Amino acid sequence: MKRIPIGVILATLSVPASATTSLGGAGIVPEESPPNVVIFFTDDQGYGDLSCFGHPTIHTPHLDRMAAEGVKLTQFYVASPVCSPSRAALMTGCYPKRVGMHRHVIFPTYDYGLHTDEVTIADVLAGAGYATGCFGKWHLGHRDGLLPTDQGFETFLGTPYSNDMSQFHRPEGNKYTHSLPFLRDKTIVEWEPDQRLLTRRCTDAAVEFIDANADGPFFVYVPHAMPHIPLYASSEFEGRSPRGLYGDVIEEIDWSVGQVLDALERHGLAENTLVIFTTDNGPWLPFKSHGGSAGPLAGGKGTNLEGGQRVPFIARYPARIPAGTVSRQVATTMDLLPTIAGLAGVGLDSDRPIDGHDIMPLLEDSAGAVSPTEVFLYYTSQGELAGIRRGRWKFRLDTGSLHDLEVDVSEKWNVADKHPELVAELRAEAISGDERIAAAARPVLKVPSPIWDPAKIVRPESAP
Repeated sequence: MKRIPIGVILATLSVPASATTSLGGAGIVPEESPPNVVIFFTDDQGYGDLSCFGHPTIHTPHLDRMAAEGVKLTQFYVASPVCSPSRAALMTGCYPKRVGMHRHVIFPTYDYGLHTDEVTIADVLAGAGYATGCFGKWHLGHRDGLLPTDQGFETFLGTPYSNDMSQFHRPEGNKYTHSLPFLRDKTIVEWEPDQRLLTRRCTDAAVEFIDANADGPFFVYVPHAMPHIPLYASSEFEGRSPRGLYGDVIEEIDWSVGQVLDALERHGLAENTLVIFTTDNGPWLPFKSHGGSAGPLAGGKGTNLEGGQRVPFIARYPARIPAGTVSRQVATTMDLLPTIAGLAGVGLDSDRPIDGHDIMPLLEDSAGAVSPTEVFLYYTSQGELAGIRRGRWKFRLDTGSLHDLEVDVSEKWNVADKHPELVAELRAEAISGDERIAAAARPVLKVPSPIWDPAKIVRPESAP
């Protein structure tokens, strides 16, 4: 497993230049014990799909409790409207373009993934002595050398990519060829797993990991495969929600959160554990009842409208975060790595710049805390520059539209013609920021040999 040195020079956050920050003193360990960290990262869940974010029929009591006992961010963004680039940004604190992961999602036939030279959240925490486990969907590369256990995690249980990608394994006309793999670490333990049990199996594994590492510290990453289509819920949840199968899936994810929270309390760890819940992009709207809701936001997955990249975010850390906090400041998934590194007392190497910021003052609701994200760049699902947000203003390069997001969260009123100088200024700033990222972009890692040859693996007649 990769390891990074503790106490090295801290990172300079390079885009935008005016928003650079640091994490404090290099190698300084906080007086209190470093927290355990749990991150839930769901797939294709919309801004409006939780009851604490306004959904009228989906019931999410455990997440509602997390919000009541912690902080809810209402202007939280992912760095891409699709899966693999968004996950790369979460893990590395970088815009996907900076780490070469911006060109849409990784399909089963692809031979590349996130470079192991990149420093992930798991690398940071493993280097600080944390136990690290990933339980769910990875989707940052599925060949040997690209899996979670190559990227700072001690153990992995789950699927290497999206649950709808099984068709890429099937030679045309061969109905007996295996499809979706289910892995433990790097070993395929099952082909075509029962997807009704994916949420439950990954939850159980996460709880077992907490039980085994309760002496801590530990990092548990739970990137659930759902509610990406095709949707599946276990028999305990199927048919429970008036929202239909989609609601059943979300309510089972809420159950999953409850199981982890219960495990933390059982071991007396709740006070000193940072638990985060968010999602990788907005809802997949073309699938109607099988897709989610962006609430008041326009658009969904794959778009640069707010519904594609603004997502729900909840964090609970009773030792540091006041209960019932709501922050309306802008923050992003790229902020999680430097924030968590700061809590763990780990410095980040300045020769590998990142784009995130330490947002602990926002989460703690510190007096006078303001977002360190002065500028946020929007990229399309193919990694092309699409827009910029600065303060209350959002400008779209592709449409030429300008919106005041503090007034017009649904992006209904284009006011570009009223602010031509601002439009020109934002356009130039977006292009300049993108050019700086492109000039310093780092490569992906290509791995020529696949772990398995799907054409040689035949599933039994009894497989689903």
